[in-house]
Amino acid sequence: MKAFVVQKYGKSGLHAAQVVEPKVGPRDVLVRVSAASINPLDKMVRNGEFKLLLKYRTPFVLGHDFAGIVTRVGAEVRDYKVGDEVYARPRDLRIGAFAEYIAVDDADLALKPKSLTMEESAAIPLVALAAWQALVELAQIKSGQKVLIHAGAGGLGSTVIQLAKHLGAYVATTANGKDAEKLRGLGADEVIDYTKTNFADSLSGYDVVLDSLGGDNLAKSLTVLKPGGLAISVVGPPDPAFAAQLGQPLLKPVMALLSWKVRAQARKLGVRYSFFFMRADGAQLKTLAALYDAGALRPVLDRTFPFDETLDAMAYVEQGRAKGKIVITMVPRDR
Repeated sequence: MKAFVVQKYGKSGLHAAQVVEPKVGPRDVLVRVSAASINPLDKMVRNGEFKLLLKYRTPFVLGHDFAGIVTRVGAEVRDYKVGDEVYARPRDLRIGAFAEYIAVDDADLALKPKSLTMEESAAIPLVALAAWQALVELAQIKSGQKVLIHAGAGGLGSTVIQLAKHLGAYVATTANGKDAEKLRGLGADEVIDYTKTNFADSLSGYDVVLDSLGGDNLAKSLTVLKPGGLAISVVGPPDPAFAAQLGQPLLKPVMALLSWKVRAQARKLGVRYSFFFMRADGAQLKTLAALYDAGALRPVLDRTFPFDETLDAMAYVEQGRAKGKIVITMVPRDR
């Protein structure tokens, strides 16, 4: 089958290749991919930014979320059958959505939202799971709390805005002023135009900040929190809790050192810092599918690319041009 494979770590390491069809274990589901979406995480994994933590062996197929049709199920699978339309963010070390077929652990899978197309469904697993786990599990958002979401026009930001509003939060976001109307339509109560305004000068008393930019932006985010408030970063630096999540407790001292500065800044201000790295979870995808079908959430797509133009789609995302998710599509064909 055709796939896009990381032959070596680095920007030039991703290439089209012919690879063998995935093997199907007893708890696996083989899916013919109809569409897959591109995430910043794809670039980070391709470049080797997590190679000490996520030990992928090159060559490996890239791609972190998809939608498609079940073509085979393992002997112990009971919840899915051939012909089901499904979607997923496969667990780490079992990614591979940029391919004609992918084998997925059935615990990572869910029936796709009935109201959405394959392209729309492929756009949501990673960002929707990240939004749910950051806001519901980690931050435990309650109605009436104030949430600041950076980069609201992106695939993650636009999803977090919607979920935070669904949970009853007051939502502020940073974005280019040109996107303000769209973001208010998604539920943002306040849009800070980062080209004109320093958000740290105009916001205060926030319960939660979700940062996807890092660096100085993260440091400034700490200052807009109320005492005890929580800054969540999806770009790092990683903290000791991340080592526990990876099941590598020996890395805790390393993570503590990497995040020492920001955690010290947070303590000085009387606030908290947490690095966040989402995980695969088919049960949560079922819950999220119901929210999409109910209209509480909706996918935000920028544009689609044909599967053969996956490298162009990656470049488009890396150039920072996307206003929403970028999806690559495949024309279904018989095996």
